[in-house]
Amino acid sequence: MSAPPTAVLPWAYPLDEFYALSGLPLPAIEQVEGDAVPEPLRSLLVHQDDMTPTLERFHQAKIHVHVLRREQRNGFYFREVVLEKDSDDRPVEFGAIKINLNLFQPKARQLILGERQPLGYILADCDVVHSSRPKAYLKILADDFIGESLRVPRRTALFGRRNTLFDPQQQPLAEIVEILPPPEILQN
Repeated sequence: MSAPPTAVLPWAYPLDEFYALSGLPLPAIEQVEGDAVPEPLRSLLVHQDDMTPTLERFHQAKIHVHVLRREQRNGFYFREVVLEKDSDDRPVEFGAIKINLNLFQPKARQLILGERQPLGYILADCDVVHSSRPKAYLKILADDFIGESLRVPRRTALFGRRNTLFDPQQQPLAEIVEILPPPEILQN
């Protein structure tokens, strides 16, 4: 694979890198204030908690990872995923993530590369001490790719966040863009 392009929008990284590598234009995306995110999405996005347990509480269901695209280079693991409910495979989040594999113990690395469990599970199961710090909240108009992934029509207004997970030494474990389906889909 060719060298990665320069990030187009720092607050959309690593989603912008996936799109650049695919030769696709980013969907319409803008940074918004947390209080501009409508409920119930605000409760699901505007916090410093991990998304996996937050989504499981909201849906009262376990979730798993469905990997759409992946790549490994220089000790980093990049993937675009849909988090789906175990019970019916309904999408509850679209995500683009860059994980620094070098900062994880072998068991956690193995689980990450196993591509079934969300990172939130792995962090909890492997007792990985970390903090979650959202850097931006986003409004996105679904393009064909994200729309199909979340099963929503093209140009549906979606909300998400750009988050970084840090280890105790303040090294970034993961850089993540997390995008949720609209409330009417999310609550069905």
